Amino acid sequence: MAFIAIFLLYLQAYSLFVDFSVAQEEEEEVKIEVVHMPEECTKKSKKGDMLNAHYDGFLATDGSKIYCSRSDNKGHPKWFVLGVGQVIKGLDIGMMGMCPGEKRKVTIPPSLGFGKLGKDKVPPDSTLIFEIELYTIARGPRSAESFQEIDLNKDRSLSRDEITEYMKKEFEKGGNKRDQSFYDAIIADVFRKNDHNGDGFISAKEYNVYEHDEL
Repeated sequence: MAFIAIFLLYLQAYSLFVDFSVAQEEEEEVKIEVVHMPEECTKKSKKGDMLNAHYDGFLATDGSKIYCSRSDNKGHPKWFVLGVGQVIKGLDIGMMGMCPGEKRKVTIPPSLGFGKLGKDKVPPDSTLIFEIELYTIARGPRSAESFQEIDLNKDRSLSRDEITEYMKKEFEKGGNKRDQSFYDAIIADVFRKNDHNGDGFISAKEYNVYEHDEL
């Protein structure tokens, strides 16, 4: 009986520990402050979009700067695909639903930044603050719109003929006509890398490597 009582106390203690850990994880969230909102916003950023933005990063503890896009890459704004891990998770979250011209101040907890290890100028377990200005939202790689343009018969899968037709149209837009062997080589490579089940078609799932919500 004594063993059972001790075991029950252990389970209760473990349960409290788990509840506390879960509560801590739930508290770890990105805080977003909109500093400037443009008068018109016809498009908002979403997962899979290509964004062009400037952002400066600071340590929340003392305000020291850890990154500045204006001094990196000759001062050009950064291009990246949103929501696919090309930036830290906190920025992927903090830049969702932004308008071109919008400015945000985003506070990122360690678990959504550089975690317990830190990186370069960022010490372990650091909360980060980013000041962001979004300039452009463009169609991302393998976007839902592109898939719909290629999928001529709307069966949610892409055939060799559909992809060839799309490529020819895109190349001809730039005045670059190619012979059939050029397209055949590209198509063979595309299907080798993307037709995972070997059925001769590229499904929406196989195409959607960036996990666009629309697909």
